[in-house]
Amino acid sequence: MSVPRFLMAGGRWRWRCFPVPLRSLLFRTPRNSCCREKSTTTKITIPNVAFCDENTKEHGNAFDKLFSSEQQASILHVLNTASDKELEAFKLLRGRKSVNIVQYREKFGPFQNLESLMNVPLFQYKTTVQVCNSILCPETREKKRKSQENRLLGKLLKPDIGREKLKAVNSIVSIVFGTRRIAWAHLDRKLTVLDWQQVQCCRLLKGTYPSSVYLEEISSVISKMPKADFYILEKTGLSTQNSSLFPILLHFHIIEAMLYALLNKTFAQDGQHQVLSMNRNAVGKHFELMITDTRTSGKELVKQFLSESVLKAEPRVFFPLDKVVHYRQMFSCTEQNRVEELYDSLLQAVAFYELAVFDTGP
Repeated sequence: MSVPRFLMAGGRWRWRCFPVPLRSLLFRTPRNSCCREKSTTTKITIPNVAFCDENTKEHGNAFDKLFSSEQQASILHVLNTASDKELEAFKLLRGRKSVNIVQYREKFGPFQNLESLMNVPLFQYKTTVQVCNSILCPETREKKRKSQENRLLGKLLKPDIGREKLKAVNSIVSIVFGTRRIAWAHLDRKLTVLDWQQVQCCRLLKGTYPSSVYLEEISSVISKMPKADFYILEKTGLSTQNSSLFPILLHFHIIEAMLYALLNKTFAQDGQHQVLSMNRNAVGKHFELMITDTRTSGKELVKQFLSESVLKAEPRVFFPLDKVVHYRQMFSCTEQNRVEELYDSLLQAVAFYELAVFDTGP
């Protein structure tokens, strides 16, 4: 048999056929056939026991270098005694990993050394080292958790305020204002509604926005508000790109500035903020009132809170019996009109406690 090859002849490359020994061709054909079979069949690998033992010894030596005997004993104590729920307190052990550890213990007994953790499904050398470090350094984990909480809190409330101060709150006044009215809800930390009402501000948003009129109107409203540890304002998300909304946006900023100045009575002395702004869309997401970027009415949800306060032994929001009739009548009178400020002030107060104070969802 012959095969074509290039050959220089007369200054040009030309094809020439050269005979190939039959023996060479026979040896080549099976090898090509094996390659084809290799791509279509699954290779069965038999583990090398000697290699595995040597690899385990290497990891064991590595663990001895990374952790002292006292540290290894502390880690093993956690791994051998903690339940799957307790193990989930460590971020790296959440989900299936904590269950696998408990199941391995039940089947094979307690872990004798750290390298034996690599026998548990989903654990390799790198994962095992990270888990051991997280068990030894719970302070670092707690710091990361608090840092994440502070970032979320910073998106929810402005200006920034410590979680400790929020957790010590006894009562708040939640304030929501629009173009014609200002509404507020006064709630204590048991989510009991102590006061809930609205005031019409008909003189605002007229003429050339005289500051004196704003001062008179806002001062009159504040005189009716109860005292509280914090006053929570709704931070609206109106776009500054739409020039037609500029008068309304300016109106909101003036009211917000007035409320900040008049309610922060002791700020000059202690520098502590009593007035906070809360993200409107965050409240909407908490109550599942958002459709894309648009927030829908909270009227039906408030109506549900009123009903549950009478029908349930432990309602989400509690309206005192001596006031529940008044609030239900007030709600009925406003049901025909769009009085979103009244509904939103209550929802904002509930969301403040559940998100910022108690850090819980519905």
